[in-house]
Amino acid sequence: MIKKQLLLAVLALGITHAQESKKEKWIQLFNGKDLTGWTPKFKGSDLGVNYKDTFKVQDGLLTIDYSKWEKFSGEFGHLYYKTPYSHYKIRSTYRFIGKQVAGGPGWANRNNGFMLHCQDPKTIKKDQDFPNSIEVQLLGGLGKGDRGTLNICTPGTHLHWKGKLTKGHVINTGGPTTHGDEWVTVEIEVHGDKFKHIAKGQVVCEYDKTQLDDGTPLTKGWISIQAETAPIQFKSIELLPLRK
Repeated sequence: MIKKQLLLAVLALGITHAQESKKEKWIQLFNGKDLTGWTPKFKGSDLGVNYKDTFKVQDGLLTIDYSKWEKFSGEFGHLYYKTPYSHYKIRSTYRFIGKQVAGGPGWANRNNGFMLHCQDPKTIKKDQDFPNSIEVQLLGGLGKGDRGTLNICTPGTHLHWKGKLTKGHVINTGGPTTHGDEWVTVEIEVHGDKFKHIAKGQVVCEYDKTQLDDGTPLTKGWISIQAETAPIQFKSIELLPLRK
């Protein structure tokens, strides 16, 4: 009798988990075919101009490609998704490929990122380097040593780190390092002004009270990925809304 009750309990638990899984309706932000839903913006160019055809889809992969560039001269780029969000999970699988374009700054080598809670792309100035946002860095190893992914950068923003307001521009979170062209899967969970970074299934960091430089709470905004002189490919970018 006890064994039967235990078996029924296990089955019920499995059904519950399956039901919960079905309720998770992830949105595919990248369709694997083209850049539908995404708009580029490069420093020095108008919104919508895909400078030197840098953002493209190759073999079903969203690719930042510098094959048409001879030299980088400060034209930082971003690719914005069409919809702003506030409470969500975003999950992506990416890998760095090839060599950095000539003229790129050393810190930008094998460096990309998700710019979250971005300002409206229509308000980005023509010569603006980066949008006001919380940047979740995607970093690749340089062949030796530690260079962990999922650090934080704060262009035009601040946040509370370990319970205290910090105005530092770069926060090292101690994420895992991946050398070479290996695929890496990361996830960021966002609840308004609260963030959690996850890499390889492990929580890397948590922080909260994200805000603009003037103290205005930053609880929602657009999502963008970068073109910072390092070639990179995204196999998937998907989003799970946590609140309508």
